[in-house]
Amino acid sequence: MKSHLPLLDPLRFAAALGVAIFHQMFWSWAWTSIGVPGFERTVAADVIYPSAAAFTWFGWVGVEIFFVISGFVIANSASTSSPGAFLLGRALRLYPAVWVCATASFLVLLLFGTGPASELILPYIHAILMVPKGVTGQWLDEVYWTLAAETAFYGLVFCAMLTRKITLRHLAFGLTIYSAIFNAVALLIASCTTPSDLPYLVILMFRVPCAAFLLSHGCFFALGIWLFISANRQLTALEQVAVGVTCLSGAAEIYFFASFFLTSIPAIADQSALVPIMVWALAVLLIALAARRNRRSAGAAAPEAPAYLRTLGLITYPLYLTHNVIGAAIIRALIDAGFDATSALWIALGLLGLVCWFICAKIEPAIRAALMQALAHFGKLPQKRPASRRPAWARGLRFPLPVSVKVKAATP
Repeated sequence: MKSHLPLLDPLRFAAALGVAIFHQMFWSWAWTSIGVPGFERTVAADVIYPSAAAFTWFGWVGVEIFFVISGFVIANSASTSSPGAFLLGRALRLYPAVWVCATASFLVLLLFGTGPASELILPYIHAILMVPKGVTGQWLDEVYWTLAAETAFYGLVFCAMLTRKITLRHLAFGLTIYSAIFNAVALLIASCTTPSDLPYLVILMFRVPCAAFLLSHGCFFALGIWLFISANRQLTALEQVAVGVTCLSGAAEIYFFASFFLTSIPAIADQSALVPIMVWALAVLLIALAARRNRRSAGAAAPEAPAYLRTLGLITYPLYLTHNVIGAAIIRALIDAGFDATSALWIALGLLGLVCWFICAKIEPAIRAALMQALAHFGKLPQKRPASRRPAWARGLRFPLPVSVKVKAATP
């Protein structure tokens, strides 16, 4: 099975950079139109970038791109792992960076924020444990809401693996239907109400506070699974229909949220909700083309991806977790030192890139090594067996090939 796409690493980094620019150049000042403050506001500089609004307001769609890539990557991991190895691999991938980045954000808010320290303790605990805060709680950093959706998806995959019967195909179909129904209802409500109406706000609530339900975002993870399957074999007609449904469902979710932005923030009232949809569709198209190329070159030796591309992929996760609070604090310090707002932004992103490289290259591996030693000392680590010796149930969420039936014609 050859399913690693070198394209995913730079695409993931570009999505993270888009989210970072969105938060720093748009959301850092535009949030006042909606009135949804977070802890990160207490360390942000009082600057605005109105001339850049038309090019930065849709950067949040990088999250939807993340979710599609995550569906692909997790499908690849689950298809070759046992349940225990899969769960351990995900924990070792997610927790070390969260512990480092959440602690750094906590210290920045503690030292430079204006609110009482007691308000930060519970959100910090939720962050390092990656426990969803619920509907009424507050995030240590608003970007952590996506981890609720990610961990919910990982948990769903893990439970499916435990059944030994549910395949990637089953899971993708389930998420496709489940999320498509919700997004269709959300789009219907959006067309009949305004952002000030209660039904509209109730539906919108499920995008962020209730992300762990995967109602709005399940379609993106499903699309990632379908793209992974398509990288290994030709999709059936029914599966191609499912891909179309996930694309329409994803476009509906993006349109719904974009419409909320456009009607609630006067600075971008003249923009189109189709822009983030096109950006997301372009990313999906690139992944689909890479998956198709992967399938057509099956059996050929895959060229080694450049090391710098892999490094970009590793930097993405800590960059996403630190850009909002820590990035805002750096920008504020630079502006106080006399830099203009635009220069401060790019310098801050450059500094964050260096810090995140150090985290992913030095700190995370050390934490993982310590965790592996601790787990090896207290218990037996799950091991990944060769594919030829791996029983059918241990192949994770395998994807069965379509069965071709040959019928012998009766001789007269």
